[in-house]
Amino acid sequence: VQLQAYGGGLVQAGGSLRLSCAASGRSFSSYVVGWFRQAPEKEREFVAAISRGAHSTLVDSVKGRFSITRDNAKNLVWLQMNNLKPEDTAVYYCAGSNTIITSSYRSTSGYRYWGQGTLVTVSS
Repeated sequence: VQLQAYGGGLVQAGGSLRLSCAASGRSFSSYVVGWFRQAPEKEREFVAAISRGAHSTLVDSVKGRFSITRDNAKNLVWLQMNNLKPEDTAVYYCAGSNTIITSSYRSTSGYRYWGQGTLVTVSS
């Protein structure tokens, strides 16, 4: 499967963005999709994941502000980001795996396929 992340941009603090992850290939419904982000000079960190059954997992710092959803018919996963903060500034990556186990959702090593990243900049 190939993944493409898009939808990033510049937004003021308190604003919203919706990131999209488009997948090509078959059996998208069998993939767990995760979103990760990497700020300058920082490690790539987990943000959210959505399971095959559309159950979501979010890092504590974005709970209540971000949500992740999927449409298997369209091969799309969205990360809706509300009430954005300057500390959310990063390059956001989507990743996918059809073999990942639940305990590995938050780990970059659990995902085999990665999109190219989209930059989100939140100004204060």
